[in-house]
Order: sequence, then structure tokens, then C-alpha cells
Amino acid sequence: MDRIEFESLVFDTYNVKADYPFDEDFETGVFRHSLSQKWFALAMRISKSKLGLKGEGRIDVVNLKCAPEVIDSLAGIEPGIFRAYHMNKIHWLTVALDMCDSDTISWLLGISYDLTKPKLKKKNIELK
Repeated sequence: MDRIEFESLVFDTYNVKADYPFDEDFETGVFRHSLSQKWFALAMRISKSKLGLKGEGRIDVVNLKCAPEVIDSLAGIEPGIFRAYHMNKIHWLTVALDMCDSDTISWLLGISYDLTKPKLKKKNIELK
């Protein structure tokens, strides 16, 4: 999957486009829940060396929130999945878009979206 395909997946699934909140950085896109504005994905272009990969150049990655036990079972084991670059490594992971299969990316995106969506609060209801 490439960056354009990822952005299409997010839009087709959640009707959300990236915004670019960092001054003069038009490569780092944030995907947010429409009501809460809470992030569920952060797409970036980083150097391979940031993930410990060999070779020169840059790759497209996305940071996604995930349960710590899922991160422990995937990071460094499954191709293209790493502990988060530049975010909390316990609750976020980094996916190299061109190294990971599309089904896994879609699955992890869904987890991230669900973990970051606003929680519904119960209202106190009096019964008469």
C-alpha cells in the first residue's frame, strides 16, 4: 500500500481527510475524529534509519494506536510493523506502508479508530 492508497482507505472507511497542522510541513498528515478532533492516525515520510532499516532514503509510515499486548505481539515480528516512531511506544505502533499487507493495515486502522473515538457518557436518569 502506498500513501495515496492509505489516505483513500481512511476516507472511504471513515470519511476523513488528513490535515497538516505543522508549519511548513506538508508531508505529515493527521487523521482525526470529526467531533472530538482526537488523532487516530499520523502519516509521515521519514528516513529508513529512524526505524533501524538499512539503506538510504525515506519511506511512508503511519502511526496507529493499539493495545499494548497487540503491539508486543506484532512489533519487530510482522513485516513492516515497529514500535512507534516519535510517539508513545506502549500505545502506538508505526507501520511502514510499503512493507505491510493491506489487510493488516486496514485491521490496525480500525483498532486505532475504535481506541481513540470519544467515549459515550452515561447520563443519570431518574426512574419514576
